[in-house]
Amino acid sequence: MELTINVAVLLAVLIILRLRRRTEARSRKDERLTVAIVLVFGILIAPTAFGQSVLDVIGQVTEGISDAGGR
Repeated sequence: MELTINVAVLLAVLIILRLRRRTEARSRKDERLTVAIVLVFGILIAPTAFGQSVLDVIGQVTEGISDAGGR
């Protein structure tokens, strides 16, 4: 039996666990590590179909906001 772990899923779980902690308990070093983990997660998920759909949704939201602001 072979067990494989998707790195993106592992990072997602790690991000959720880190963000559940109270903000007051975090140091600057801890915050920087969380940002680095989120960036790596974003790079890993970007080329996937899920990442592309998230990008499309964010693009539509920002387009709607810019259209509403221009009126």
